[in-house]
Amino acid sequence: MPQWLFAAGAAATLASGSAVHVLDESDIPAIPVTADIIELQHERFRRLTVPVTIQGTGPYRFLIDTGAQATVISLQLADQLQLGNRGKATLVGMSSSRPVETVAISEVGLGNRIISVHTAPLVPLANIGGADGVLGLDTLQGQHVLLDFEQNRIALVDAEEAQDDGYEIIVRARRKLGQLVIANARLNGIRIAVIVDTGAQGSIGNLALQERMRNRDRGTTELTDINGVTASGDIGIGKGLELGRARIESFPIIYHDAPPFRALGLHDQPAMVLGMQELRLFKRVAIDFDKRRVMFDMPDNSRRNRPSRWFGG
Repeated sequence: MPQWLFAAGAAATLASGSAVHVLDESDIPAIPVTADIIELQHERFRRLTVPVTIQGTGPYRFLIDTGAQATVISLQLADQLQLGNRGKATLVGMSSSRPVETVAISEVGLGNRIISVHTAPLVPLANIGGADGVLGLDTLQGQHVLLDFEQNRIALVDAEEAQDDGYEIIVRARRKLGQLVIANARLNGIRIAVIVDTGAQGSIGNLALQERMRNRDRGTTELTDINGVTASGDIGIGKGLELGRARIESFPIIYHDAPPFRALGLHDQPAMVLGMQELRLFKRVAIDFDKRRVMFDMPDNSRRNRPSRWFGG
């Protein structure tokens, strides 16, 4: 049976932070007229959802997950739409691996785009925060994905039409199993691999990172993965995460021996998933899968408020 990597589902309580770097409006890249502009919504864990049609019906609320290999649909919606010809697969979550049913979806509508999904795992609605499904990397490859938190919208642009020269910070990444991994980030001075994951509520570090960190753990918490399996993890504090010239300070990290780190070959080196709580501190985040780049716009007050959680240069 094929395996599907799905990195999502971390609960974390974070302190609010202030912003730190002002962009000149002339530096903000224009969105091409061919882009699909879609208004963002939020599910109960404040992750991003967009309206999606399935076989011409809907719209339905799908979570955007840049850390998931496969597009997932809720079991309830698949039954409602009478999607048949079901297969089997193993779904790998943050805490577990479980056998699941799968379906093929000939028409997934996102904005003006129609995409075919050959193998979509089925999971209970409750396991994805009440959303109707998850848009994974199989629907996002070949796209320039712009998450605009200030305007509360997402723009999908064909990679060859995207412009990325106006962003404040551009970080190169490498591709593993379809995901982009930032390999030259640093946390508390430690070189670390970072996965940008819009499907995770908070940030998750592997055990190799926990061993290298010298600060004391701040207790434990629980996280529930896509399979509905709950596990516990220690809570640490990241004193300073450097992504290019941006620096995020004083944010919680849940340490957990998560299967996706092993699947990506990152279990024996310091690595972390950067979740939505930290991504929301930026004004905009763009992911270009073809050019293997992750781009950030710093928030407007990032040069006016020091000290703070943010430093830009």
